[in-house]
Amino acid sequence: MGLQQQYFDSSVTRHRAAHPGWDENRVRVEASRYVSPPNVAPHVTGGAVDLTLCTTTGAELPMGTPVNATPPEDGEACYTASTAISAEAKANRHILGTAMTSTGFVNYPTEWWHWSYGERYWAFTTNPHHALYGPWELPS
Repeated sequence: MGLQQQYFDSSVTRHRAAHPGWDENRVRVEASRYVSPPNVAPHVTGGAVDLTLCTTTGAELPMGTPVNATPPEDGEACYTASTAISAEAKANRHILGTAMTSTGFVNYPTEWWHWSYGERYWAFTTNPHHALYGPWELPS
């Protein structure tokens, strides 16, 4: 959970700096739209992946933003359904989405690269009786 905490704290810090008039609750809510707070973070369950499409030589295909691009710096182009990206990036996101959803993964809609299976967000969007995975931390 340590790395997830660092990501979330960094998002909070960047939002606070970009919006000095926001109260702390608003900063945390906005930050959590793009980086999951560690207490609900899907990555700490092992049930989520961040990925992109690459050529056979390993070159990343255009997806509209880099993986982990977040507001306020990158605007909302990181949204999976963003219209502020090229036609090629839209087509590549569609290919990724089709491949992932056909295998049961769900996308976190503010991050085109984030896909979940079996953790809390997946359970929230697919309505099973319960999540398959919960938070887990490596032993020290």
